[in-house]
Amino acid sequence: METKAEMKKMIFVQTEDETVFVQSIMEHQDTLTSIAYSYLRNRHDALEAVQEMTCRAWMKRRSLKNEKAFKSWIIRILIYVCIDEQRRRKRTTPLANDGLEDVFAEVAVAGQDDNRIVMWGFLQKIKLKYRHVLLLKYYNDMTLSDIALILGKPEGTIKTWQHKGLEQLRKLMKNRGDWHEN
Repeated sequence: METKAEMKKMIFVQTEDETVFVQSIMEHQDTLTSIAYSYLRNRHDALEAVQEMTCRAWMKRRSLKNEKAFKSWIIRILIYVCIDEQRRRKRTTPLANDGLEDVFAEVAVAGQDDNRIVMWGFLQKIKLKYRHVLLLKYYNDMTLSDIALILGKPEGTIKTWQHKGLEQLRKLMKNRGDWHEN
Protein backbone atom coordinates (compact mmCIF):
# COMPACT_ATOMS: atom_id res chain seq x y z
CA MET A 1 0.00 0.00 0.00
CA GLU A 2 1.27 3.47 -0.88
CA THR A 3 1.84 6.13 1.75
CA LYS A 4 0.39 9.63 1.50
CA ALA A 5 3.82 11.01 0.65
CA GLU A 6 4.20 8.55 -2.25
CA MET A 7 0.73 9.40 -3.52
CA LYS A 8 1.47 13.15 -3.35
CA LYS A 9 4.69 12.56 -5.28
CA MET A 10 2.82 10.57 -7.95
CA ILE A 11 0.21 13.33 -8.30
CA PHE A 12 2.99 15.96 -8.59
CA VAL A 13 4.79 13.95 -11.28
CA GLN A 14 1.58 13.47 -13.25
CA THR A 15 0.76 17.21 -13.01
CA GLU A 16 4.30 18.06 -14.10
CA ASP A 17 3.99 15.59 -17.02
CA GLU A 18 0.72 17.21 -18.08
CA THR A 19 2.26 20.68 -18.03
CA VAL A 20 5.24 19.62 -20.12
CA PHE A 21 2.97 17.73 -22.53
CA VAL A 22 0.60 20.68 -23.01
CA GLN A 23 3.52 23.07 -23.49
CA SER A 24 4.99 20.75 -26.12
CA ILE A 25 1.68 20.63 -28.00
CA MET A 26 1.25 24.41 -27.78
CA GLU A 27 4.73 24.89 -29.21
CA HIS A 28 3.54 23.24 -32.44
CA GLN A 29 -0.05 24.56 -32.41
CA ASP A 30 0.21 26.64 -35.60
CA THR A 31 1.80 23.84 -37.61
CA LEU A 32 -0.75 21.30 -36.35
CA THR A 33 -3.70 23.55 -37.17
CA SER A 34 -2.30 24.27 -40.63
CA ILE A 35 -1.85 20.57 -41.38
CA ALA A 36 -5.34 19.70 -40.14
CA TYR A 37 -6.81 22.54 -42.21
CA SER A 38 -5.03 21.34 -45.33
CA TYR A 39 -6.77 17.97 -44.91
CA LEU A 40 -10.20 19.07 -43.70
CA ARG A 41 -10.60 22.52 -45.36
CA ASN A 42 -12.58 23.88 -42.42
CA ARG A 43 -11.11 25.81 -39.50
CA HIS A 44 -13.57 24.44 -36.93
CA ASP A 45 -12.93 20.84 -38.01
CA ALA A 46 -9.17 21.49 -38.01
CA LEU A 47 -9.27 22.74 -34.41
CA GLU A 48 -11.36 19.73 -33.40
CA ALA A 49 -8.86 17.41 -35.08
CA VAL A 50 -5.99 19.01 -33.15
CA GLN A 51 -7.97 18.57 -29.95
CA GLU A 52 -8.65 14.89 -30.76
CA MET A 53 -4.97 14.38 -31.63
CA THR A 54 -3.98 15.88 -28.28
CA CYS A 55 -6.28 13.46 -26.47
CA ARG A 56 -4.99 10.43 -28.41
CA ALA A 57 -1.38 11.49 -27.94
CA TRP A 58 -1.88 11.95 -24.19
CA MET A 59 -3.38 8.48 -23.88
CA LYS A 60 -0.50 6.94 -25.85
CA ARG A 61 2.30 9.17 -24.52
CA ARG A 62 4.07 6.24 -22.88
CA SER A 63 4.50 4.56 -26.28
CA LEU A 64 6.77 7.37 -27.52
CA LYS A 65 10.29 6.00 -27.20
CA ASN A 66 12.31 8.95 -28.51
CA GLU A 67 11.36 12.39 -27.22
CA LYS A 68 13.17 13.99 -30.17
CA ALA A 69 10.55 12.42 -32.45
CA PHE A 70 7.68 14.09 -30.56
CA LYS A 71 6.74 16.53 -33.35
CA SER A 72 6.66 13.92 -36.11
CA TRP A 73 4.80 11.55 -33.75
CA ILE A 74 1.99 14.04 -33.05
CA ILE A 75 1.77 15.04 -36.72
CA ARG A 76 1.38 11.37 -37.67
CA ILE A 77 -1.41 11.02 -35.09
CA LEU A 78 -3.03 14.19 -36.46
CA ILE A 79 -2.96 12.82 -40.00
CA TYR A 80 -4.73 9.66 -38.83
CA VAL A 81 -7.34 11.78 -37.04
CA CYS A 82 -7.91 13.79 -40.24
CA ILE A 83 -8.22 10.62 -42.32
CA ASP A 84 -10.76 9.26 -39.82
CA GLU A 85 -12.75 12.49 -40.15
CA GLN A 86 -12.63 12.32 -43.96
CA ARG A 87 -13.92 8.75 -43.84
CA ARG A 88 -16.69 9.79 -41.45
CA ARG A 89 -17.68 12.58 -43.84
CA LYS A 90 -17.94 10.12 -46.73
CA ARG A 91 -20.32 7.95 -44.72
CA THR A 92 -22.71 10.82 -43.97
CA THR A 93 -25.30 11.89 -46.49
CA PRO A 94 -24.56 15.47 -47.54
CA LEU A 95 -27.31 18.03 -47.87
CA ALA A 96 -27.78 19.87 -51.17
CA ASN A 97 -24.76 22.19 -50.82
CA ASP A 98 -23.37 21.01 -47.51
CA GLY A 99 -20.10 22.77 -46.74
CA LEU A 100 -19.92 24.84 -49.92
CA GLU A 101 -20.72 28.04 -48.04
CA ASP A 102 -17.73 27.39 -45.75
CA VAL A 103 -15.38 26.87 -48.69
CA PHE A 104 -16.54 29.99 -50.52
CA ALA A 105 -16.49 32.09 -47.33
CA GLU A 106 -12.95 30.92 -46.53
CA VAL A 107 -11.81 31.64 -50.08
CA ALA A 108 -13.35 35.13 -49.98
CA VAL A 109 -11.85 35.91 -46.57
CA ALA A 110 -8.42 34.64 -47.52
CA GLY A 111 -8.53 36.50 -50.85
CA GLN A 112 -7.88 33.29 -52.74
CA ASP A 113 -9.05 32.73 -56.28
CA ASP A 114 -11.03 29.89 -57.83
CA ASN A 115 -7.82 27.99 -58.66
CA ARG A 116 -7.45 27.01 -55.00
CA ILE A 117 -10.91 25.39 -55.00
CA VAL A 118 -10.20 23.61 -58.30
CA MET A 119 -6.83 22.41 -56.99
CA TRP A 120 -8.46 20.98 -53.86
CA GLY A 121 -10.86 19.02 -56.09
CA PHE A 122 -7.93 17.55 -58.02
CA LEU A 123 -6.05 16.66 -54.83
CA GLN A 124 -9.04 14.64 -53.64
CA LYS A 125 -8.69 12.42 -56.72
CA ILE A 126 -5.01 11.64 -56.18
CA LYS A 127 -3.89 8.44 -54.44
CA LEU A 128 -3.90 8.98 -50.66
CA LYS A 129 -0.18 8.42 -50.02
CA TYR A 130 0.72 10.91 -52.77
CA ARG A 131 -1.83 13.40 -51.43
CA HIS A 132 -0.17 13.25 -47.99
CA VAL A 133 3.16 14.24 -49.47
CA LEU A 134 1.72 17.03 -51.64
CA LEU A 135 -0.33 18.49 -48.78
CA LEU A 136 2.58 18.47 -46.36
CA LYS A 137 5.04 19.80 -48.95
CA TYR A 138 3.04 22.47 -50.77
CA TYR A 139 0.32 23.46 -48.30
CA ASN A 140 2.47 23.25 -45.15
CA ASP A 141 5.95 24.06 -46.52
CA MET A 142 7.59 20.97 -45.04
CA THR A 143 10.83 19.52 -46.35
CA LEU A 144 10.94 16.06 -47.86
CA SER A 145 13.12 14.84 -44.99
CA ASP A 146 10.52 16.11 -42.46
CA ILE A 147 7.77 14.38 -44.41
CA ALA A 148 9.81 11.15 -44.49
CA LEU A 149 10.19 11.32 -40.72
CA ILE A 150 6.49 11.99 -40.18
CA LEU A 151 5.31 9.23 -42.50
CA GLY A 152 8.02 6.81 -41.35
CA LYS A 153 9.31 6.20 -44.88
CA PRO A 154 12.72 6.65 -46.53
CA GLU A 155 13.30 10.05 -48.14
CA GLY A 156 13.71 8.39 -51.55
CA THR A 157 10.21 6.93 -51.25
CA ILE A 158 8.81 10.35 -50.38
CA LYS A 159 10.53 11.86 -53.44
CA THR A 160 9.00 9.14 -55.61
CA TRP A 161 5.55 9.74 -54.11
CA GLN A 162 5.92 13.48 -54.68
CA HIS A 163 6.88 12.88 -58.32
CA LYS A 164 4.01 10.42 -58.90
CA GLY A 165 1.53 12.71 -57.13
CA LEU A 166 2.54 15.66 -59.29
CA GLU A 167 2.32 13.41 -62.35
CA GLN A 168 -1.26 12.39 -61.42
CA LEU A 169 -2.12 16.03 -60.81
CA ARG A 170 -0.79 17.04 -64.24
CA LYS A 171 -2.82 14.28 -65.94
CA LEU A 172 -6.01 15.36 -64.17
CA MET A 173 -5.44 18.99 -65.11
CA LYS A 174 -4.54 18.11 -68.70
CA ASN A 175 -7.71 16.01 -69.07
CA ARG A 176 -9.76 18.93 -67.81
CA GLY A 177 -8.03 21.38 -70.14
CA ASP A 178 -6.41 23.50 -67.39
CA TRP A 179 -2.87 22.41 -68.26
CA HIS A 180 -0.96 24.43 -70.79
CA GLU A 181 2.33 23.11 -72.16
CA ASN A 182 4.87 25.87 -72.78
